[in-house]
Amino acid sequence: MTRFDVIVIGGGPAGMAAALAADAKGAKVLVIERDVRLGGILNQCIHAGFGLHYFGEELTGPEYADRFEKRLAKTGVKVMLGAMALSVGREGEVVVLSPEEGLTHLKAGAVVLAMGCRERTAGAIALAGTRPAGIYTAGMAQKMCNIEGYLVGRRIVILGSGDIGLIMARRMTLEGAHVERVIELMPYSAGLKRNIVQCLEDFGIPIDYSHTVTRVVGKPRMEGLYYAPVDENRKPVLSEEKFIPCDCLLLSVGLIPENDILSGTDIVLSRVTSGAEVDENRMTTVPGVFSCGNVLHVHDLVDNVSHESEIAGAAAAEYALHGAPVTDGNVYAVGVGRGVRYALPQRIHGGEGSVEIFFRTDNVYKNCKVVAECGGRTLWSKKRMIVAPGEMEKIVLDKRDIDGEVTVRLEI
Repeated sequence: MTRFDVIVIGGGPAGMAAALAADAKGAKVLVIERDVRLGGILNQCIHAGFGLHYFGEELTGPEYADRFEKRLAKTGVKVMLGAMALSVGREGEVVVLSPEEGLTHLKAGAVVLAMGCRERTAGAIALAGTRPAGIYTAGMAQKMCNIEGYLVGRRIVILGSGDIGLIMARRMTLEGAHVERVIELMPYSAGLKRNIVQCLEDFGIPIDYSHTVTRVVGKPRMEGLYYAPVDENRKPVLSEEKFIPCDCLLLSVGLIPENDILSGTDIVLSRVTSGAEVDENRMTTVPGVFSCGNVLHVHDLVDNVSHESEIAGAAAAEYALHGAPVTDGNVYAVGVGRGVRYALPQRIHGGEGSVEIFFRTDNVYKNCKVVAECGGRTLWSKKRMIVAPGEMEKIVLDKRDIDGEVTVRLEI
């Protein structure tokens, strides 16, 4: 059984950042990536907008990935490409299948989960109607266009306003297709405000909020779809159903962390994020197993993925080389109150230093106040003109002020 200090599962932006941070601590590191190259989803994201926070300049996805890949090449980090991690054991055992090595059993002092996420499909949302050619997830359409060189349709409708869907509205327009409209179930967008402006408004692409697709028609190729507004319970109002002729439907209806490998383990998953529950070091409920990036919770900026993954990678190396970090023995839960969908990390160890808490709201709120409380005391508060689910929020607390459960909420 081959031994490493830290094994990182996933070679995308999270995995590479975690591996670099672990290597900087002196750990012997292995990165396992199922694709034939590092970079993950960044390789197909040829648009600009990456790196503004991390590098202080605007990069495309491949450029952002290339910078990390070049840094890795200068270290002693070992990389296994085309390799699939099959299981993670409680004592750091990782079983891997690859064409070169076959079935391999590895042992690590610590494991970092950085597998990213996948898209919800037509089946996942129980899309009604026929199953013709022309229905794609937005990410698959992005790959076919940017990497394979195929145009997936000429008249396109996009269901959902996640960032990938918004970016593909612009991309399809630039490639000569006509994007009829974006249809969003919620009364607000799930994407960044800048993408609403740059990808829809700048190109005159309409978006219908509080609407959904009711059925798809066509065989063997998609011929069109019906859509309708939804009521306060998000149920379609079929009496107001309309038809749009189109030959392609792109789905941008949510992302699911790739945590299937954790089935049968003792790692507790959040019912809200579908990622692991972690502490401030991104360690899961199983000691020595860490999680970061989109497999932990879906980020809107890759820069934040890199920063978070550096925390996990450095903590994993410290755990593997020196054991669990020293704390005062107290562990405090992080909960949410009014207006907040989730907060992360879900638990904080007592001790010295500061801790960052990330959270998302459950709706769009204007002229509100973000409050963090502990034992009836206000630890942190700030007025905000607007907060939205598509924009991740962050607060920083001093650990010395925490002596009980922390609650993050909004005053509306």
